[in-house]
Amino acid sequence: MPIPDFQTAMLPLLELIAERETIRTSEAIEVLAERLKLSAAEQSEMLDSGTQTRWGNRVSWGGSYLYHAGLVARPQKGQLQITDAGRDLLASPPDRITINYLMRYSSFAKFKSKSRSVETPVPAIPDGDSAGSPTDVLEATYAQYRTILAQEVLDQTKQVTPSFFERLVVQLLVAMGYGGSFKDAAQAIGKTGDGGIDGIIKEDRLGLDFVAVQAKRWDHSVGREVVQAFAGSLMGHGASKGVLITSSTFTSGAKEYAQKISANKIVLIDGEQLAELMLDYGIGVTDVTTYRIQRVDSDYFEGS
Repeated sequence: MPIPDFQTAMLPLLELIAERETIRTSEAIEVLAERLKLSAAEQSEMLDSGTQTRWGNRVSWGGSYLYHAGLVARPQKGQLQITDAGRDLLASPPDRITINYLMRYSSFAKFKSKSRSVETPVPAIPDGDSAGSPTDVLEATYAQYRTILAQEVLDQTKQVTPSFFERLVVQLLVAMGYGGSFKDAAQAIGKTGDGGIDGIIKEDRLGLDFVAVQAKRWDHSVGREVVQAFAGSLMGHGASKGVLITSSTFTSGAKEYAQKISANKIVLIDGEQLAELMLDYGIGVTDVTTYRIQRVDSDYFEGS
């Protein structure tokens, strides 16, 4: 039989998590394969990239979608835990949990609204007059995958310690071309502790200008008073520019204040922007595979 798709796997996965209270995703992959009577060949079938089994990939996707719907939690890395919402669903379960079914949960609907809605992470080649081209489908799928990955990265970032978050910020800034070497930037961060400034780094490798940095690994929003204190401390440290990075969000008052001040230039980077930059510069993620997109070279065939 064909390997069940990730939507088919979600209800059995949720039931298993409820039985165990908490279970590692790796264990869930094995247990569900046994319960669904997948053959050894089906369990070992690899994705085209050769980096993960197809079945493991689908269970992982199912767990991710259940998490974004609030039906399961992630108490630790690689673990899934049943929530009250998950138990409520199982009290009167549907025949199958689908993406459309999950849209009734506001957290999932909000999550899905960030990317184009497609019914599966890897849609089939489109057909019909209203379908987009294969390139359209590829771009839409990539956009959705990136949105999901960015949310996963942000979720992980919110769980690290403040000191780890500080190192993460240093790595990102160096990858973006600030601070010189990681050693230089790491030494410059975390030693002022004055007036809301966590450190001063070079704007470029030559040190022609300096940038004040503040890193807030917070769950609650960063308000105007924090930005105001940060701005007031820049000149005292020889910096006319500042970057304030948080894993959460900024209040409207904080954003308005940063835009209005003229003496200093302050850039605010919230959790969503941070996650996007981490993907762009390869912080906290690793490349799985690369696909080459080619087209016919018409010039080559001219005169044939």
